[in-house]
Amino acid sequence: MSTNRNGAGGRRRGRNSPASVLLVVLLVCALGFFVYQNYSSVDADISGRPSGTGTIPPGSSADAHGSEGKGNENIGNEGDGPDGETTPVPPTATPEPLPEFEPYSVDSTNPYNLLSSTGVMVNDSTVDSHNLAEPIDFGYGEDYTQVEGVITFRGNNFRDTAFYGTANIVNKTFEEKPWNIATGSLSAPNGAYWSGNGWTGQPLIVKWPKEKRAIMTNMHEWAREKEELVEVIYATMDGNIYFVELETGSRTRDDLFIGYTFKGAGSLDPRGYPILYVGAGYHSHRGNARAFAISLLDGSILYEFGASDPFSLRGTLSYFDGASLIDAETDQLIYPGESGILYIIKLNTVYNEAAGTLTMNPSDVVKWRYNGVRSASGNFWVGVETSPIIWRGHIIMADNGGNLMCLNLNTLEIVWVQDILDDSNSTPVLEFEDGHPYIYVSTSFHLGWRSSYEADVPVWKIDAMSGEVVWRHDFVCYSVSDLSGGAQASPAIGKNELKDLIFYSIARTPQIGMGKIVALNKHDGTIVWEKTTQIYSWSSPVAIYDENGKGYLIYCTTGGYMYLIDGLTGDILTNIDLGSNIEASPAVYNNIAVVGTRAAGFYGVKIT
Repeated sequence: MSTNRNGAGGRRRGRNSPASVLLVVLLVCALGFFVYQNYSSVDADISGRPSGTGTIPPGSSADAHGSEGKGNENIGNEGDGPDGETTPVPPTATPEPLPEFEPYSVDSTNPYNLLSSTGVMVNDSTVDSHNLAEPIDFGYGEDYTQVEGVITFRGNNFRDTAFYGTANIVNKTFEEKPWNIATGSLSAPNGAYWSGNGWTGQPLIVKWPKEKRAIMTNMHEWAREKEELVEVIYATMDGNIYFVELETGSRTRDDLFIGYTFKGAGSLDPRGYPILYVGAGYHSHRGNARAFAISLLDGSILYEFGASDPFSLRGTLSYFDGASLIDAETDQLIYPGESGILYIIKLNTVYNEAAGTLTMNPSDVVKWRYNGVRSASGNFWVGVETSPIIWRGHIIMADNGGNLMCLNLNTLEIVWVQDILDDSNSTPVLEFEDGHPYIYVSTSFHLGWRSSYEADVPVWKIDAMSGEVVWRHDFVCYSVSDLSGGAQASPAIGKNELKDLIFYSIARTPQIGMGKIVALNKHDGTIVWEKTTQIYSWSSPVAIYDENGKGYLIYCTTGGYMYLIDGLTGDILTNIDLGSNIEASPAVYNNIAVVGTRAAGFYGVKIT
């Protein structure tokens, strides 16, 4: 802790006796020691971590200067206080180092057991190899964003939650009259007809600061001026993006018609920039499917890409059902598509909140593709419909061709591949256990690939370092053409009192039209509890928690029902009929769950 150079007597030039000088010096030293001790303890008290192990939140002075600390410059500044005295500033905490992640393959996960080739293109030129100019390095899922809300599919780069806040649950029931927003339908050039919200269809929920809303010219005046506003942003299959207030369902902006079917969840920018990234799930009369970056200042399209990319091994198929991630540090978009291409794009985003301006000028478009040894035009396709996990510099993706892949994003070298047997529509989730990263993943049963009647659908726990199987639990599932059984939903990973459990929706088991919600023990894969419903589910369950860590599940089925379940026991506490097929996955903010149906629209259901 620095002190004023002139000491306590620095403001006067009068004469002082030796005794008085000594007394002043002693007092200054004592005061300096007291202040230092108090500031040293403040860091541990606020962060809940020992002093020196905290993290610097985005937007802090150290972050704004691009530095985690500049030695004595951050300790104190002369002349800040009254009469030129120093104002003490607590020392900047040093971020806790992230654990290293250097994955590797073993014989059973050798990438070329399952992949026949890989390729790279940089700015429309094929290359033999490539290293990213600005390396990507993601941290823990809980640190992905400081934005309040659910801003991507399953929340973050670990894909471990679609819940934000605290649920105040007393009555253990749903409010009888949820708000409802009607949605429409959209036809495709081939005659296909898309309505409402489908798989995966999770809404985004965000609390916008008032100063940011003030520059959103497409937001209604009442919404801009409200002291606090939590907004639901829902891209639907009728080609619209809807904007409503979470609490009441009141329209916060006019519907934004983009004209493409949106099946996936989309993503908001983790830096708090007013940008929505969303991909089309089907071709439109406006053109082939593609991905968009949309300004939420005025609803304009900042950038679009991926339509019928000639680098694809799947021809004109260019769907994006998964949700992208943004590397905030390097301003890069990471987005795998069903075309079989992984896009890494330097966005060159410039956002000036004071001026109310936002621009994007992408460059360095890097593409990675692969082909599988089992891949053909009719089965085990290349391409990714799930949302990716990213930890440190590696991306982990479950694909359409029965491959769970770990790729080094910075060198574009494939590290390991695990055989997951079938077309996967279930986004994996990453969790640390005793300091080690593990992945939970499952798959579909695509009719005719492995069987024309029934097949085992496993839930796996995978070692993220090597891709090796830790345990597996099988469910016998059935399928019909284009309406697969198995795990179409993504898992809910238990936390707090549910920390030993992981929850899966399994479709078309034990009979062809039925389904199960199951709780598995994370440590050995045994079933802790299971509930069978008369109608199956493709919707991902959401774990929510009260202030004491008590955990509940929100679980929806294609029969149109939403259930509230005790996460520890599996007891069904209440349910509500939303009137139509729920394929979409809910997101929950505090006590309100938002989910769409294939017909009537989307709902805000209050949990009481």
